[in-house]
Amino acid sequence: MARKDRIADPWGTRTPYGAGESWPVRVDAHLAEGVAPEDVDRWVQTASILHSNGDAMDIAVKDQRIVGVRGRAVDRVNHGRLGPKDLYGWQANASPDRLTRPLIRAGGQLVETDWDTAMDRVVARSKELLAEQGSSAIGFYTTGQLFSEEYYTLGVVAHGGLGTNHVDGNTRLCTATAAEALKESFGCDGQPGSYTDVDHADVIALFGHNMAETQTVLWTRVLDRLEGPNPPKVICVDPRLTPVAKAATVHLAPRPGTNVALMNAILHEIISNGWLDTDYIQANTVGYADLEKMVKDYPPVLVAEICGVPAEKIQEAAAIIGHAERLLSTVLQGFYQSNQATAAAVQVNNLNLIRGMLGKPGCGILQMNGQPTAQNTRECGADGDLAGFRNWSNDAQVEDLAKVWNVEPSSIPHFSPPTHVMQMIRYVEEGSIRMLWVSGTNPAVSLPELARIRSLLTQERLFLVVQDIFLSETAQLADVVLPAATWGEKTGTFTNVDRTVHLSDKAVEPPGEARPDLDIFIDYAQRMGLKDKDGEPLVKWHDPESAFEAWKECSRGRPCDYTGITYDKLRGGSGIQWPCNEENPEGSERIYADGKFWADPEYCESYGRDLLTGAPMEASEYKALNPEGKAIIKAAEYTPPHELPSQKYPLQLITGRTLFHFHTRTKTARAPELQAAAPEVWVEMSADDAGAYGIAEGDLAEVETPRGSVRAQVRISGIRSGVLFLPFHYGYWDTDGGHEPPGNGRAANELTITEWDAASKQPIFKTAAARLTRIAAGDGPSSAPTNTASAPAAGIQAAAFPAGKLTSGIPSAQAYETIEGAASGGAS
Repeated sequence: MARKDRIADPWGTRTPYGAGESWPVRVDAHLAEGVAPEDVDRWVQTASILHSNGDAMDIAVKDQRIVGVRGRAVDRVNHGRLGPKDLYGWQANASPDRLTRPLIRAGGQLVETDWDTAMDRVVARSKELLAEQGSSAIGFYTTGQLFSEEYYTLGVVAHGGLGTNHVDGNTRLCTATAAEALKESFGCDGQPGSYTDVDHADVIALFGHNMAETQTVLWTRVLDRLEGPNPPKVICVDPRLTPVAKAATVHLAPRPGTNVALMNAILHEIISNGWLDTDYIQANTVGYADLEKMVKDYPPVLVAEICGVPAEKIQEAAAIIGHAERLLSTVLQGFYQSNQATAAAVQVNNLNLIRGMLGKPGCGILQMNGQPTAQNTRECGADGDLAGFRNWSNDAQVEDLAKVWNVEPSSIPHFSPPTHVMQMIRYVEEGSIRMLWVSGTNPAVSLPELARIRSLLTQERLFLVVQDIFLSETAQLADVVLPAATWGEKTGTFTNVDRTVHLSDKAVEPPGEARPDLDIFIDYAQRMGLKDKDGEPLVKWHDPESAFEAWKECSRGRPCDYTGITYDKLRGGSGIQWPCNEENPEGSERIYADGKFWADPEYCESYGRDLLTGAPMEASEYKALNPEGKAIIKAAEYTPPHELPSQKYPLQLITGRTLFHFHTRTKTARAPELQAAAPEVWVEMSADDAGAYGIAEGDLAEVETPRGSVRAQVRISGIRSGVLFLPFHYGYWDTDGGHEPPGNGRAANELTITEWDAASKQPIFKTAAARLTRIAAGDGPSSAPTNTASAPAAGIQAAAFPAGKLTSGIPSAQAYETIEGAASGGAS
């Protein structure tokens, strides 16, 4: 058992292995100070909810409290490994500022009340609005951190019960483009890749994907391949010099907003050099001729001027991809949150399609997710799509869903596209959405152009319900706050990006009167009197397992088929990849083998969209294009970002994640080690720009865009010149228990633009024009972690609550790891 500082060494000890070999086991663990493994009363099976990788782990329970975690050696995803957020993030559960009782607004203040009073207020307002205006008055905005049982229930209540089309998740901000890109190329969501492809690939290409910080354990897998025999070549596309870029064979650092041009140049090289699988293209795809014609206009020498990437580097990257025998491509926010997001992500799909590299070991695409249960919002219908990857434009599929729910098809909204959150906010602005129910997310920090968001969420005419575990910046604005249970305090399932389903069992009781989100949604449905067409309760389940069984039946025969999975099957062993059914009783490691896609016109989830305008294709258009249900190769012309640098704003601003925090820090800032590792917002700039502006490492600078300003310490890095980077996690509460006035210059989204991708509707966080001004000299490097033994964060304290420094009562300790041979054991 080796002690490790997993803040200084986030990826832990190397366990090298070669192509085609099994990834060795390494069991990581972290227990509270003074607790030894033999002191633990029981271990409870779960997986991580602080990133999207799906790391399986066991929760250590002692005296009915969570006191640590350890990785599960038997699980296919992580083979026992855990990342820093896994190892330390559990401490947030015990924060003393957890919400424990419902709150309602009275006299301008949030005051404690009982559940009946709070729910009666929510139900009364719901019924008033339904009577006055109808279902269009009510919107739901959820998270990417609930369980599939909860998302499915929310989708049934919203779509089947209330009949509202206004349902979305904050997954719109991070992975809407992943889903849309898959629909565009394959007619349906569902990842055509598996984490085991890392074990076989000879080329791994990461497009806008800082895997080292967003999926630390998956990057550990790549690092172990790189140190083993026959290591893969790595291509990195990112304007920042990330750990991925440092490890890459070729690093391309394009100008923000030019991803489509760059991809077209790579495709140009592959096609012009004949690095193609023409048999695969002819047998399994449609649309290749359009792509060939389009990319002729994008030779590397021309694209070099657009992207600011040397032509020879583009050619080198293309040659590596073109000669790959087993190509794994991954994509994340650098493409998803940038100009022409879906168009760029689709071009990555095109790479694997024209090379014929799908459905085989080492040959896959991972259009990555940004959140632990983002996949479930899409599968279960909590992001606006219909449950089970059903096509809202296909009447037969709507009728099938109505049969599952025992409602009339006309009661399920499907006569127009689902309302994405950016449009929902516009409807709030116009006054047509008059009740917004926000669960498990913090839009007052995470949505773009925050000054506008605050003004809309505080309107008198908007009835705002917030369901959360802490009094977040958004919860402070609410009319009703519902205290929720979180991970470790409830039971449910969730699915990672490579379709692996995990079970998370309840380990401890939630604090005070906090309730599982599933119980809250069921209670609302019952109080609303929601019925099916026979007058029976619409929501017929009562606990997580019965809700899972209902979801399984909804998934039957659909691409995301869960019918072969049970809670008992998930307990004790590894997670299972869907589809899992009679045909695939042990799950499916890969999909789309032998050119079999879910793209048939009668079966597909989507007919696709115009990549430039976002206009949906009609069924007749799709059937004419793709009558046999093949993969679709879609070409895209490059168009510049709408907001370009100018004399007044000469730089480009991009935002993103850091390794040690997740979203708006509501959990990670309450873990002492994680908060100490990244306590304050910073701005990253190149050495050339720092010299031009007369700025030194650690100086205080102000970053401005046409929408606002942020003040932050400067970090000088290898980022592309002309580009600034801000992490988006930081909002308006402090670790000393106080809170800052909104708009005081800490939140990156004060600066971002209200604009979204035409096809995926994902907001564009990475192409704002900006300027930077030095404010004051600093005290030296800004990146050094502070003392990791410092007190954990306390939450926002509203006027009705006492402020003050709070502690979790759980001292910190170093993590430890065991290489090979050490069994994690099963959960008791």
